[in-house]
Amino acid sequence: MSHVFPRHTRSQPPIAVGGEGCYLFDAQGKRYFDGSGGAAVSCLGHGDPEIIAAVQRQVEKLAFAHTGFFTSEPAEALAELLISQAPGELDRVYFVSGGSEATEAAIKLARQYFVEIGQPRRRHLIARRQSYHGNTLGALSAGGNEWRRARFAPLLIEVSHIAPCYDYAERRPDETAFDYGQRVAQELEDEILRLGPDTVMAFMAEPVVGATLGAVPAVEGYFRRIREICDRYGVLLILDEVMCGMGRTGHLFACDHDGVAPDILCIAKGLGAGYQPIGAMLCSKTIYQAIEAGSGFFQHGHTYIGHPVATAAGLAVVNALLERNLIPRVREMGERLDAALRERFGQHPHVGDIRGRGLFHGIELVEDRAGKTPFAPSRGIAARIKAAAFEAGLICYPMAGTRDGRRGDHILLAPPFIITDEQVDEVTDKLETAISAAL
Repeated sequence: MSHVFPRHTRSQPPIAVGGEGCYLFDAQGKRYFDGSGGAAVSCLGHGDPEIIAAVQRQVEKLAFAHTGFFTSEPAEALAELLISQAPGELDRVYFVSGGSEATEAAIKLARQYFVEIGQPRRRHLIARRQSYHGNTLGALSAGGNEWRRARFAPLLIEVSHIAPCYDYAERRPDETAFDYGQRVAQELEDEILRLGPDTVMAFMAEPVVGATLGAVPAVEGYFRRIREICDRYGVLLILDEVMCGMGRTGHLFACDHDGVAPDILCIAKGLGAGYQPIGAMLCSKTIYQAIEAGSGFFQHGHTYIGHPVATAAGLAVVNALLERNLIPRVREMGERLDAALRERFGQHPHVGDIRGRGLFHGIELVEDRAGKTPFAPSRGIAARIKAAAFEAGLICYPMAGTRDGRRGDHILLAPPFIITDEQVDEVTDKLETAISAAL
């Protein structure tokens, strides 16, 4: 009998006992290809000796020093490395333990910034439907995943939600992709004007929407228009790269693809590659200087922020991404994965869309391909695919509620950056087996 509180009380997961490269092993000796990197976490794969050694050295040297009293060498070095690569005027790094903490900190920093500069009326946050920003109450409020929100709705703060940039399902037949992007971006300006321009503090979005929509990138020009609107009304742009950042989409920072820079940026998952729990919030020099010149402290904090062992792992991971030329490899292998998925599933009668960037891909499943009609939720397609894939030795990330929080099913793939050509074939073979079994 286990005393662990599991994610699902009606099933007992196998015990993971080891990992090597792109594979995990359970206590019975079964091998699983980690096709989603857990939840887009294990970018370097499992058992990387260089990262393990970095963690061990730091534990031996200094395991913990509270940031109320000290900074640490690995935290300083990782912050310097991140800022040297960061877009725009991002200048300071606030280390946390995961993605939800990063987005929660971003929301609070946005509010405090405007209080510090004498604009306390700015309190509204705007985000997008069918987004996901984390599971703490502030982050959950910002997210637009209706299934995750519904049970806790009475506890959530008020956040406005506009349309996502979801080209496959929501672009009209008479629109070009660019015109569609401009139309849905215009919803941001409309909502700012509805709320009152002097009351809006920030807009939060994922450059490539992860778990809720299944690796949906924005169309060309969308984020440039978003940046223009934010600048016009003095609204901060917060980009959530917790899932799509740290090389996952072929750039160290996902927003580089779109040619925009945020005022606040959130990262996690691939930052620690699973070797330590770590996330970070990066902010612009302007925001930091406002705090510095005002109260002098960010009214926020957790016990483990800036943890020396976590930041040592993050430093080793980011150095590995850069020094091993893994980000160009993500682009190369991403093209290989995309081609393999299209060859195998491009004409499948129940595959409506194949999308993504780099090693971050989604497959949307539909009952009727011509009409883009999703399966009835009662069929539980996503859960069935997850179970069938796991049985076949493939870990992937199927999700239900793609269209509106209730209808729609997709599969998210986010394999380690070290995936080989042969392993791409393994993923597609096992995924085909799982889809056939589920349907």
